[in-house]
Amino acid sequence: MTAAQGWAEGRAEDFVALDEALDRLAQLEPRSAQVVELRFFGGLQENEIAEVLGVSPITVKRDWKVARAWLLSQLLPSGSSRRK
Repeated sequence: MTAAQGWAEGRAEDFVALDEALDRLAQLEPRSAQVVELRFFGGLQENEIAEVLGVSPITVKRDWKVARAWLLSQLLPSGSSRRK
């Protein structure tokens, strides 16, 4: 296996893990999952997401913070930290 193939397989696993985590989040907090999808995959800004979902921009900001923290807790290995 080449280094590029190994990298591609690792990225594919990351996307599968993200998809599974988003599915779980959608069961717990559907609007937060929608915010992630619209922001991450749709490239929309907070005010655009607010308009699409019919909520205020501050609600979108709050949902994003909750979703981001929850997803990080699901995707990062136990005991790891983003800060070094």
